[in-house]
Amino acid sequence: MAWYAYCIGEKQAFPELARHRKPVPLESVLGVSGNQVFLYPASDLAIVVSEHNPQESLNQKAGVDHARVIADCFQLSTVLPFRFGTVFNDDETLRKSIRSNQRQFNSNIEKLRGKTEMHLRILVDDCCSHETARHAPTENVGREYLSNLRENAARTRERQTRARAVSFQMHRMFMPLDEEVSCRLTENGKMVLDVAHLIERKHVERYQNKFATTSAMMRECNMQLSGPWPPYHFVHRLTRPHLHAAEKPAAATTVAVPMMTPSPAIA
Repeated sequence: MAWYAYCIGEKQAFPELARHRKPVPLESVLGVSGNQVFLYPASDLAIVVSEHNPQESLNQKAGVDHARVIADCFQLSTVLPFRFGTVFNDDETLRKSIRSNQRQFNSNIEKLRGKTEMHLRILVDDCCSHETARHAPTENVGREYLSNLRENAARTRERQTRARAVSFQMHRMFMPLDEEVSCRLTENGKMVLDVAHLIERKHVERYQNKFATTSAMMRECNMQLSGPWPPYHFVHRLTRPHLHAAEKPAAATTVAVPMMTPSPAIA
């Protein structure tokens, strides 16, 4: 039997596993394709899985279901999310994968216990948007090309400086335990910074209050907040390449989860 994998949790967080050594249903939780979700015990860990038919395709709804199950489990336990589309072909490959990496899984659960992820999306006007393209005469194409290369490099450095400045401001304002930051330029001339902050779960309300204050102060930026989320961005890629026991079915594709951010996870 193939198992579709959602996340790894702490066995102690699920009382139903106390007297069982075999998978037990997680009551009232359905996963991908409407299948019953099970808790698969593995030493002091609980692997959250559901039965899977490899012939079934994984679509956008499956991605939403995947994220929902992880979010439900996150209400009960520290979790290490699996990447969307992770499938173990049978019980043996599941047990072998967990056994091979159990020390690392336990270490990361300890690191992330009591913590959550908050996500900031910050839209900033492009500091170089005033630049316009110039068309040179044919005889000056070579010279103009080199000039454009220099100007583009200068604009890139200016954008990077601006992005670092905003990122530093966010770090100083929110003082997270850890952070992941990415930046991209949109077609309409704005920079978008995606900032993931790792914080203590007990400090979520304080973080939300700080966001309200910060967004009012930084009127030049359009700031959006989401969370709390499971700590997707802060789960290390633990499974070494030569120990990968989980395989993605050919039909599986990565889809966006509701938080509108990538979901880096173990696989």
